[in-house]
Amino acid sequence: MSRGLGKAAYKPVGILLGFAAGAAAGVIFEQVWKVAGAGAAPSATDEDRGWGEILAAAALQGAIFAVVRAAVDRGGAVGMRRMTGNWPK
Repeated sequence: MSRGLGKAAYKPVGILLGFAAGAAAGVIFEQVWKVAGAGAAPSATDEDRGWGEILAAAALQGAIFAVVRAAVDRGGAVGMRRMTGNWPK
């Protein structure tokens, strides 16, 4: 498979993996927040939560999302190389 075709073939796979990563990261964040004993994760517009809790939750959620997304992207690229012999990006 040519390099350009490999990139094109990976595009839809990458998009689907991105959606899956976002969903997985959301589930992981909710579980981590529960384990921390803080109850339900706060929303930025939650009137009963303070700035510190809101920003801590957002920072944790962002970190979890970034790690899960990187792991899924890397795994997808490795899988594509195994299937096609070419690195997708």
